[in-house]
Amino acid sequence: MAMAQAIDFAQARQRLLAGSDQLAAADKAVQSAQLRCEGVQKLGGPALVATGMAFHYDLQARIDLDPARQQINGVASQLPPQMGGILGQLPQLPGNYSLQQSGQRANAGLALLWPLYNGGLADAVRSGCAALADEALAAASGDEQALQALLVQRYFGAQLAARAAQLRASALDMVRAHDAAAQQMLATGVISRLERLQAQAALADAQQQTRKAQDEAQLAATALARTLKAVVPLRPSSPLFVHSQPLPPLAGFIDSALQRHPGLSTVQAKRREAGALHEAQEALRRPQLLGFGIGEIGGGSGLSSTRRPNWAAGVAVYWQLWDSVDRDRLAASGQRKIEQAEFAEAQARSDIALLVEKNWLAAEHARSQYLAQQAQEDLARELLRLREAGLREGTSTPLELIEARVNLAKVLTERAQAANYYVQALAALLQSCGQGEDFARYLARADILIPADAP
Repeated sequence: MAMAQAIDFAQARQRLLAGSDQLAAADKAVQSAQLRCEGVQKLGGPALVATGMAFHYDLQARIDLDPARQQINGVASQLPPQMGGILGQLPQLPGNYSLQQSGQRANAGLALLWPLYNGGLADAVRSGCAALADEALAAASGDEQALQALLVQRYFGAQLAARAAQLRASALDMVRAHDAAAQQMLATGVISRLERLQAQAALADAQQQTRKAQDEAQLAATALARTLKAVVPLRPSSPLFVHSQPLPPLAGFIDSALQRHPGLSTVQAKRREAGALHEAQEALRRPQLLGFGIGEIGGGSGLSSTRRPNWAAGVAVYWQLWDSVDRDRLAASGQRKIEQAEFAEAQARSDIALLVEKNWLAAEHARSQYLAQQAQEDLARELLRLREAGLREGTSTPLELIEARVNLAKVLTERAQAANYYVQALAALLQSCGQGEDFARYLARADILIPADAP
């Protein structure tokens, strides 16, 4: 089995952020949204279009000349005899005439279109794209905060499990030594058979608890390694910690959360999206003014290849006065979406403030619990000292000594659990404030450290 590689929290965080597929996907979403915003920055500006066409034609037509011939004959009948005689000598028009023409032609042209006024549609589209980009940024920030909270959970959960396994193993070593001593004492008649059996039962229980603690430590280490995509086992080197002094006031954390929480940023971005969509719908109700210019390139080819190129320029106005869509209803619908987003933002502010207070109280409770457990640890250590002295003097039994040693391991494990509760609550507090990256700073400033191999 490969030897576990030591890794501190800063290294673990850097490795997580660099190798996370979730963060990479979120970053691509942010880049996509930002590129979309850049792509529409010049929306509403001029556009130049090139056109080209090449075709072959074959025209056939049959022209009825009978009406024209009748009119000519009618005119001739009204002329003086001299003139009528002359017309009578002219060839008569046929009753119809067949026309056939074929050929090919190609032409090319340019068209310049310039929206002079679009009712604010371009600004609405740009505003909507910016809101979508902000939403993508908020989502990416939320993913990063959540991953950092997961790292704290896995990293210090592995540290706690290693601490518990170490305490259990230390207790087991002492129980084994006292079990061997109990066997000798039984052989010399110092203790009874019942006391010997009690010592054996205590050893079996200590062995079972140690195996369980080691399995849990192995599972926690595996979870950490997989979170960081490590190919070798990892051993956390940054210890569990607690601050002896209270956290900064709650109000400061709430103020920070109302400015930096990714969830609130998401809601605000959605409100802006709703506003942009409403403005875009309103822009379609306003007149559209368009400047244009079109022209052929060259005179074409075919029968008319010698003509001059055609061109045209002017201004066009489009204003849809009525259609089958109820624009007033659509405008009211857009306004309701804006109001919905405003109510959602108000609710999010309330929920975030409550979440911050909950996490702040949880951290303070865990800190107070850890400090209060100092008396229990002092008591457990003193009891162990008395049992060791009593066994030497014959006033204590091996079982009492074993129980005192196991009790100390239990108290130390509970204190480590309280420290882990504090670490997890602190991480949750910072995440709810949008300050997950500040966790390392709190770790560096901690004045109470509980490493896994502490006595």
